[in-house]
Amino acid sequence: MTKSIERPEVTVVGAGIVGICCTLSLLEKGVAVRLVDRAGAAEGASSGNAGVVSPWSCVPQSLPGLWPSIPKWLLDPEGPVSIRWPYLPRVLPWAAKFLRAGRSDRIAAIAEAMDALNRPNVDLYRHHLAGTGHEGLLRDSWYIHAYRDADGADLRDIAWRLRQERGAPIELVDGATLREVEPALSSDYKAAVLIKDQARALAPGRIGKVLAEKAKAMGAEILQEAVRRLVPGDAGSWRVETDHGAFETGKLIVAAGAWSSDLLKPLGVRLPLEPERGYHLVFRNPGVTLSHSVMDVHRKFVVSSMEMGLRSAGTAEFAGLDAAPDYRRARIFERLTKRMLPDLDTRDTEEWMGVRPSFPDSLPCIGEVPGHPNLYAAFGHSHYGFGMAPNTGRIVADLVTGGGTSIDIGPYRVGRFG
Repeated sequence: MTKSIERPEVTVVGAGIVGICCTLSLLEKGVAVRLVDRAGAAEGASSGNAGVVSPWSCVPQSLPGLWPSIPKWLLDPEGPVSIRWPYLPRVLPWAAKFLRAGRSDRIAAIAEAMDALNRPNVDLYRHHLAGTGHEGLLRDSWYIHAYRDADGADLRDIAWRLRQERGAPIELVDGATLREVEPALSSDYKAAVLIKDQARALAPGRIGKVLAEKAKAMGAEILQEAVRRLVPGDAGSWRVETDHGAFETGKLIVAAGAWSSDLLKPLGVRLPLEPERGYHLVFRNPGVTLSHSVMDVHRKFVVSSMEMGLRSAGTAEFAGLDAAPDYRRARIFERLTKRMLPDLDTRDTEEWMGVRPSFPDSLPCIGEVPGHPNLYAAFGHSHYGFGMAPNTGRIVADLVTGGGTSIDIGPYRVGRFG
């Protein structure tokens, strides 16, 4: 049955942080918006990330020389990457594209595109949080990359060069200075690089819910329904079929994260979007506090103090969209985080798993879907969704309303994988 509610100008499918930011930016332009999601606002990957909000996030996941490390990671039970072996044949084509994206002749352009999306993120989050009464959910912070081997903290490495070339304020410090900044860290860390002038979220999921409530107060209609099918209608409109019925909309934005490609496949749109699974472990009564977000560079996990306790997050598991969680991946953080923070109380913990929507080149798809007027993409932000969300929302709102964008959207075009 088709719903008789008044048709909004725009429907956003997906109420993760990207969809919420798209909704807010559209509302600011006076557009009527319907936001629909099967699980409600900020219930997926938007809630479980490490909470880092860095304007200086410009380092792609795939870099030159990465591939020799992958077998070692896969064979290490505490390594940052795992594959469920029955899934290996399905992920291999994506992995080949991922490695090609890390060629030296492609890195600079990808870094520029990442930088363009991330640079205004702290200011935009503060803009969206203004007036909610929850402005303190975003706190000024540094991002500390901690090294157990002092020689590893080499600012000549490509990742640090990419940041420095784009103006990131960084400082190399020794282990003693590191522990002046974060006294709880193990003395095993001999050096660190501090990335300054950024922020961290004290509760990423709650930020999403606060912003969704703001959107609702601004007039957005929010539906908790599972979208089953997108059907082109007459005169460029769209019909959205859900488990509760159907409705029509003038314009449609797909911001459904890892589920986005499944929604577009029936329309003939094929994209190499991989559902890359991440885990975290929260220590509810940690007994220690961090003032900044801290990454263990060798083990590639991030620890941050939040409202609910100390969150340790990371890992990449390739198992498909519907496989049951393997919470052994989360339990790894108990041992790793205890090594980072020797005084950590590990007795009271909570596990979590979420799915990142990852394209091989570390960039999302943003913009109109070729061949489908009034259908827009806003998904595929990989590990960077929380940081890229507010600028993605602003850009998509500009596109949908026919305005010019603040950056070149060519690197994010949907057809780039054709």
